[in-house]
Amino acid sequence: MAKSSPFTLIIAAVGGAVVGFLAAQAMPGATPAVEGPPAEENAAAEQYRNSAVAGLDSLTLGERTRGEITSAGELNGKDGSRFLRYAISLEEDELVEISLRGALQGIVALYDDQLELLKSAPTVRHRIEESGDYIVVVSGADAHSYGPFSINSRTIELSDSDTLTIDAPIDSWLDGTARELTLTIEEAGMYQIEMHADDFDAYLVLEGPHGYHREDDDSAGNLNARISDFLAPGDYKLTARTAYGDGNGVFTLTAEPRELPGDGELRNDGTITPDDSLNGWYSGQDLQYELEIEEAGMYQVQMGSNDVDSYLVLQGPNGYYREDDDSAGNLDARITDFLAPGVYQLTARTAFGYDSGLFTLSVELKELPEGVELRNEGALTPDETLNGWYSGEPLMYELTLEESSLVTIRMNSTDFDTYIELYGEGVSYSDDDGGGGTNSLLEQALLPGTYTVSARGFSASGSGLYELEVRTEPTEMQPDT
Repeated sequence: MAKSSPFTLIIAAVGGAVVGFLAAQAMPGATPAVEGPPAEENAAAEQYRNSAVAGLDSLTLGERTRGEITSAGELNGKDGSRFLRYAISLEEDELVEISLRGALQGIVALYDDQLELLKSAPTVRHRIEESGDYIVVVSGADAHSYGPFSINSRTIELSDSDTLTIDAPIDSWLDGTARELTLTIEEAGMYQIEMHADDFDAYLVLEGPHGYHREDDDSAGNLNARISDFLAPGDYKLTARTAYGDGNGVFTLTAEPRELPGDGELRNDGTITPDDSLNGWYSGQDLQYELEIEEAGMYQVQMGSNDVDSYLVLQGPNGYYREDDDSAGNLDARITDFLAPGVYQLTARTAFGYDSGLFTLSVELKELPEGVELRNEGALTPDETLNGWYSGEPLMYELTLEESSLVTIRMNSTDFDTYIELYGEGVSYSDDDGGGGTNSLLEQALLPGTYTVSARGFSASGSGLYELEVRTEPTEMQPDT
C-alpha cells in the first residue's frame, strides 16, 4: 500500500500476469481486528477499503496516464516482476475498457472494492456492478520487463444498431445470440471486416448479392475473425456470433477499405505472357489464366501471397501437367520448367481450397547458365557429359556399346532428387542416391549391345536442371550361357 496506509497489499502472480488476490494485513503496531456488532464490522470493512486506495495515484476514466516500470517499483515476490498501482472511481453499470500501451511488455489487472481480481490482460473490458473505488495494477510480464507505458481508459458506449458503416467501428454486447447487421458497399473494391472480442471466440458470416457467402473464425488472430475480400456494390448481411454458439461479452466490429498494391488493378482471369506480372484476389474459387508461350525455353511461373497458401496448376500441349504448392518458400508456389511453344492453362488457387486474399502472379523467362545446352533425348556417347531438364516425365537416351565395358553413369542435380534406370539386352538396373546426397550413380559391367538410359526424378513432382555423365572402360566379360 501507499506509505500513508496501515495495510500492505500482497499480490500473487504467475509468470508476471497478475492472477491472484489482494490481502490486507496489519503493520506492526496496528490494532488487531475483533468481533463486534454488525455496525462496527461494517465500519471496519469500510475503513479497510478506504485504506486500500489511500495514497495511490488516481486514474481518470477517459484520460491517458503515463508511467514507467523501473527496478525501484514494488516487487512481486512470486516471479520478480515489478508493478505500480492506481486508484480509479467507477460507476455502476459502466462498461469500461482499460488498455496498456507503450514499450513495456506487461499486463493490467482490475480489482474491485473487495480487493478481488476482476480481470487481467493487456486490455481489460469489464461491466461494473457497483459504484466505488477500484484498483488498477500495471505489472511487467516477467522479472526482465521494464519500460514506459500509458494506460488508456474509456467508457464503452454499446450500440444496438443493425447497420455497420465503412470506417465507423461499433462496440456491442453479445449474449450468446447471433447479431445480424446490414453492410452497404457503395463502390466495388477491397474491404476488410473484423470482429474482435476478449471474452469469446469470434465468428463472422458475410452474405451478399449473387449468392456471395464467406465466413471466418480466427483469421485476425487470438480467436478474432476477419473477412478480407473484393466486394461488389450492394447490401450485405453480416452475422456476428461466437464460434460455438455460447459465450457472451463485448465485441468490436470494423469495416475498412483496403488499398491494392501497384496500380490497384485486379486481374482474376485473362491472358498472361512471359515477363508479365499481375495482382489477383482469391475468394474460394479457382482462377483460370491463359499462358501463351511463343518460344521454347526455361520459364518460371510464381504465385506469392501474404494472405493465403498459394497453389499453382499448369496444363499444356501433349498432356503436359505440373502442379506446385510451396517450392518458392513461405507458402508461395513456383513452377520452373522447360516449356515448348503453345497455349497453357494456368490455375491459381490455394492449397486447401478455402481462405481468401491478395496474390501476385508472374511469368518470367529464365536464362540457362552460360555454356549450358539442353539435351532431353537422343544418343549417349561414351565419355561425355550433357545437361537436361526434368519436368516430371522420364527422359530417354540410347547408349550403344561396341565392346564389353564397365559403364559408369552419374546423374547430379541441385534442383531435385535424381533417379537412373538402365535396361536392355536382357538386364535391368537402377539407382537413387548412390552418388551421394540425392544424386544417382550406376556402375555396371555390360556386354556389347544397345541399352536405354532413363533419367528422371525420384518423385514426379520434382523438376529442374541436371547433369548426366557417362564413362566407359573396356572389361573382360562373357555372356551368360
